[in-house]
Amino acid sequence: MASNKRKVPEVNSSSQADIAFSLLIFFLVATTMNTDTGLARMLPPMPPENQVQDDVKVKERNLFLVSVSAGGAILAGTETDRSSIDLRQLTPKAKEFILNPMDDENLPEKQDKEIELPDGSKWTYPVSQGVISLQTTRDTDYQIYIKVQNELTRAFNEVRDEVAMRKFGAKFADLAEGERNAVVDAVPLKISEAEPRAIKKK
Repeated sequence: MASNKRKVPEVNSSSQADIAFSLLIFFLVATTMNTDTGLARMLPPMPPENQVQDDVKVKERNLFLVSVSAGGAILAGTETDRSSIDLRQLTPKAKEFILNPMDDENLPEKQDKEIELPDGSKWTYPVSQGVISLQTTRDTDYQIYIKVQNELTRAFNEVRDEVAMRKFGAKFADLAEGERNAVVDAVPLKISEAEPRAIKKK
């Protein structure tokens, strides 16, 4: 006698693909994607084609060079006066370059700029023409790179705080938007990042 096997009913899967597709569309629409934001940096302008080499040398005083090796060693200073420094020394050295408080002829030039204030009045401030140039090697440790970036950015933030206190009597972060914009015009963030150097293999 043949055995009486129970047949398992088949599940109609024709609509499951439609459901899965609908769920996929829902999650794509409803999910927000994190956007990677880069570090805001200002590159120095290209010199005019007809500019003679002697004019370029004069502007070397406006360039603060920071080199970071693969091992984390930091070399910082102007073209004619660079030295090996500790990471903790980078912020005060960068601040001295930005401010040039003694109007040293070997440190950046200053150019008077008329800045509009929120109340409609004008504020003339000697804006530094200095640019900080950061250069690394291709195998520089990423953590060291970020720490150097933080120290350089801190230098600009501290200068902005000092300018904000003198002009408005409050720190930069506590100012109204219009006042903050005025301080940013007075102390622009000028950090140029050169292409990483390649390591020559022996």
